[in-house]
Amino acid sequence: MTPPLRPPLTPSLASAWDELVAAARRTVADGLVVGTSGNVSVRVGDTVLVTPSGVPYDRLTPDDATGVGLDGRQVLGTLVPTSELPMHLAVYRADPGARAVVHTHAVHATAVSLLVPELPPVHYMTAALGGPVRVAPYAAYGTDELARGMLDALADRTGCLLRNHGTITYGTSLDQAYDRTAQLEWMCRLWLTAASVPGRTPSLLTEAQLTEVSERLRGYGQRS
Repeated sequence: MTPPLRPPLTPSLASAWDELVAAARRTVADGLVVGTSGNVSVRVGDTVLVTPSGVPYDRLTPDDATGVGLDGRQVLGTLVPTSELPMHLAVYRADPGARAVVHTHAVHATAVSLLVPELPPVHYMTAALGGPVRVAPYAAYGTDELARGMLDALADRTGCLLRNHGTITYGTSLDQAYDRTAQLEWMCRLWLTAASVPGRTPSLLTEAQLTEVSERLRGYGQRS
């Protein structure tokens, strides 16, 4: 019998796992997922920590830490990794700067994925995701086909919608990836609300306006 994969967690892995569990629990509290749907991952060096499949997030402890290498081989823990592992690994392989991925089944974003090929640019935070957010074609969950479609939709973007499924965003930190998820859901809710007013058409931002915002966002926030 293969011995359990339970090497001691390094301080960096232990800290990252705690952050991952907190973010996973927050997706439920914020109404972005129901039950154990959706998943979160964090990259620490060549190890990708991921939420395990089918385990309620409020039950996760440090002993449940689950990790894989960039090749998908499990290197940490005994729980089966999330079924959406192919999507997470595809992001890390495509963008070496990616350090966290958040996947949700957010209601408004999923609703938008049923209606249009991309989320119309109704708000300037569209620029924070790289431009108008595309919708990846439907494919069964956990498949390489879904991961390939997601990567196409993510070209020059840090988030996309998954048709009849949900959202995926990534960033250089878990906080950034989660904030992008929350912003994406908010923009989808905004567009659905505005588009539902009879006889009115939502005002959309132009490419030039989004480019201006992109430039301004580079200087946003506190300087170190």
